[in-house]
Amino acid sequence: MIKEAKMASPPCCLLPTAALFKSPHSNSTLVKLPRFWPWQKVKMGPMSVSPMGFGTWAWGNKLLWGYQESMDSDLQRVFNLAVDNGINLFDTADSYGTGRLNGQSEKLLGKFIAEYKGQRARDNIVIATKLAAYPWRLTPGQFVAACRSSLDRLQIEQIGIGQLHWSTANYAPLQEKALWDGLVAMYEKGLVRAVGVSNYGPKQLVKINNYLSDRGVPLCSAQVQFSLLSTGEAQMEIKNVCDSLGIRLISYSPLGLGMLTGKYSPENLPSGPRGLLFRQILPGLQPLLFALTEIARTRRKTIPQVAINWCICKGTIPIPGVKTLEQAQENLGALGWRLSSNEVLELESAARSSPQKMIQNIFQTS
Repeated sequence: MIKEAKMASPPCCLLPTAALFKSPHSNSTLVKLPRFWPWQKVKMGPMSVSPMGFGTWAWGNKLLWGYQESMDSDLQRVFNLAVDNGINLFDTADSYGTGRLNGQSEKLLGKFIAEYKGQRARDNIVIATKLAAYPWRLTPGQFVAACRSSLDRLQIEQIGIGQLHWSTANYAPLQEKALWDGLVAMYEKGLVRAVGVSNYGPKQLVKINNYLSDRGVPLCSAQVQFSLLSTGEAQMEIKNVCDSLGIRLISYSPLGLGMLTGKYSPENLPSGPRGLLFRQILPGLQPLLFALTEIARTRRKTIPQVAINWCICKGTIPIPGVKTLEQAQENLGALGWRLSSNEVLELESAARSSPQKMIQNIFQTS
């Protein structure tokens, strides 16, 4: 374990004294990383994972994130930089990738893992992939077949966490049980080390936990939208259920699709569908963005680093998306320090004072 340097600042804060570092697996220019790096891990089911993972929704998504296949070499450098610095959790899905690129995120991860030069680090990588509840996946066997297809794309023998991407309880309740049995079968066949769910509300989360428990299958994780923009009653109830049942909450969209980066304003919106959403929400985020800016300034951090660290302080594992080395470097700066309890409360108060909130995923159940 790396010892913490002696500083005048409180022990909860490790100042970002920077050192130049170049990944041995990339031809990228030097990047700044904290000199005192925290290689701590947290438990998630039977696995030890980094306190933050990286999400790969953008890897293959042209519509929302502007992916081009020419980006692949840059994405590989992002992957290498992350693994070089202790990140071993990568979240993906069999539906990530638009059109003919469906499954592209898994394919890229498989390629990057296979080509990473470092056996020990490669062996410790945990892939959490989500399997879609497509309407044609009606039997446990079909769900197992989907898992095997993901294994082929990922070029690995066992998935870390096999997750059900969403619940069908609201519109196809009979399909739901078949999908749950598919999770059981995946686990029993050894195709996955653990199982998880995504977009499950508190009531349905309790139901599936009980169902799996009765069959001797522990529910490892629950992935939901969770950020300073998503602190409504339902999200906090999900967090409480996870804590009471020993389920690890994985926070997706910890930066609110980019709204909590400080890079956008009502006059400077991203292109594509995100711009329409940002136009509705950004004008009402001034109290929260001001609080994030002030804490970032005091901490000598960036706004995204503060927003991600809040998720970590809440006991969740955030999985911010990454497309560039700059984003990866910035996200890594969210590790190695913790917000004080007063700062956490200040951010939550500012979030409540902001009149606008993130629109919740339409697939999330009650």
